[in-house]
Order: sequence, then structure tokens, then C-alpha cells
Amino acid sequence: MIVRRTLLKAFITSAIASALIPLTSVSAASLADAGERSVKIRKPKRLKPGQTIGLIAPSSNTWEDQEIYFAMDIIRSFGFKVKSAAHLFDRTAYLAGSDKDRANDVNSMFADNTVDAIFCLRGGYGSPRILPYLDYDLIRQNPKVFLGYSDVTALLNAIYTRSGIMTFHGPIAKQSFTEYTLGEFKSVLFNPVKSMPLAAPPAFERAEGQAEKNNRLTTVSQGQASGVLIGGNLSLMVKLVGSPYEPDYAGKILFLEDVEEAPYRIDGMLTHLKLAGRLDKVAGIVFGKCTDCEPSSGPSFSVEHVLKDRLGDLSVPVLSGVMIGHIKDMATVPVGAMATLDATKQQLTLDESAVL
Repeated sequence: MIVRRTLLKAFITSAIASALIPLTSVSAASLADAGERSVKIRKPKRLKPGQTIGLIAPSSNTWEDQEIYFAMDIIRSFGFKVKSAAHLFDRTAYLAGSDKDRANDVNSMFADNTVDAIFCLRGGYGSPRILPYLDYDLIRQNPKVFLGYSDVTALLNAIYTRSGIMTFHGPIAKQSFTEYTLGEFKSVLFNPVKSMPLAAPPAFERAEGQAEKNNRLTTVSQGQASGVLIGGNLSLMVKLVGSPYEPDYAGKILFLEDVEEAPYRIDGMLTHLKLAGRLDKVAGIVFGKCTDCEPSSGPSFSVEHVLKDRLGDLSVPVLSGVMIGHIKDMATVPVGAMATLDATKQQLTLDESAVL
């Protein structure tokens, strides 16, 4: 009871603080819309060697500067040039500098005509704090590939919702790319085609006495549906509920993942989305990986059981186990692109090119 009262008190305190955050930098037109703007979604230009990538830290920072230099070398390995954000090396406890400075770095990179795309250094914590300070009209006028995952989920969905441009749930800059991650990254952002499989498990070479274990797919509910992709980290999607930066769930294919969350917490967050009426609206749900989500102690459901219990009664196709999440082999998923989910055949297909 003490733990629950403490969590409830923290939640109420957080909610009150969020309500008091100033919204002065968001345009009046943007504030007038509770959901997505009724405008055509804009696509950024595709990536190619020779372009300049803006490197930002919109949430937390790395512990040491060498990790930032490592991220720069990863970006250069693609044949890109790197432009550092003004506050890239700032550190304030668990944040990469002040909220306004981190927001200014995002705005500046979108406004900079010499920058072709924007990569996030890492996730961590803090991206929802900067949402009120972003210039969504400026961002809409300068569509660029905006890439990251985990805590960056809040930015991906807010920018899509308020600016009407596609964003990309994919690798952060400070990670090495596996063969799978590189292939998915290039397929979506370098060499797009009109229709392609998305987040499918890597090929498994069958042999006598062996079977796929780590990347199995589970059909929670059969069926097929098409819709625009929204989503990312489950805990961040929950944090956006009720805010002016939350995407409209109606008719969407919602993709989710998480890390280091016990099954009861996954249960709680999915229940929150159900109680808020968000899951009643979706066309389908794709759940990726829940990394290190084993119960810590005591009796517990498994994550598999939680997904079946919380999502199995929605009367929409639901598929789990795709290559989305805090994993080495990760897909790049465009937020705002049309996709088709066939949970019966265990396939997710991107129905359009996400870049020009």
C-alpha cells in the first residue's frame, strides 16, 4: 500500500506539473487542434552519402564525451557529414541540458538549410518536457528525416501530429548497426520501394534439431487491417495521453515496445490505454519486443499472457514479436506511413515509400 500511495502521489504531482508547463512557443493554430491537422502528410527527402546529419540530444546525454564522438563516427561511416547541435555536450543531471536549450537544438536543426536529416544521440528521459517549446510550423515547412527511438517516441509522434511530417522510429546514433538493422535502415530511408515487408524477423536457417527461439511471432488475434502507423515505446505513448501532442488513434496501426518493465507494469499501461478509449479506435496492433521484462519476484503473469489478456478482446488483428524495440536487430518504422497488418499470416507490410 505504501508503494502504491507513493506512485499515485508521484503521478498526481507529475500531472499537475505538466499542466503548468507554458505553451507560449506553440502557434495558436497548433494549439487550436486537439488532434492531428487535417493536412496532407509531408515526406522528407531520402538519405544519401554526402548529406549533412544534425546530431542532437533531446533527452538524456551520454556519460562521457567519447560516446558522442563514437556516434559521430557511426554517422560518418555512411558517408555523411555531421553537424553538432549547439548544446550537444550539455549535461544537467539526467537531462542533456535545459528544456529550452534542447528544444532550441531541435528547432535550429529543422531551420538550418545545410542540415539534411536529424539523428538523435540517444533516448533516456526528458523529451516530453520539450514538446511545448518546439516550433511545429517551422518544422512543417522543413521536412527532414528525424530518427530515434525509446524516449524519442514522444518527439516522433508529436512532430507527426502537430507538424504533419513523417518521422522514423529507428536506430539512435550511438549504436553499432547489425547487418539486419543496416538493411532495414537503408530499405526505408535510402532505397525505398512502394511496398515492402516491415520488421519481419531475420531469416532463420533451419537444421535438424534446431528451431527459431528468439524471434518467434505470436498471433494474438487473427485478421487483416490497413492504416497509418503510430506508436513506439509504450510508456511514452501513455505519457502523451490527453496532451495536445498525442496522435489520433482512430483507424491507425499502433506499434508498441518497451524495456525493463515488469509484466504488471505492461498490464497497467495497456489498461490505461484501454480505459482512455485509445485501443477501441485502432485498426490493428503490433507489439515488438519487451526486453528484460521478466517479473522481479513473486507470482506473476508473463508478458505473453498480459498481451493476450489486454489485447485479445479488441476485435482487431494483433501480432507480437516483430523486430521493434530495444534490441540489436531493429527495424526502422515510419510514423505516419500507411501499412497493412496481416496477423493471420504474421506479416506487417509498408504500403508506401516514406521518403521522396
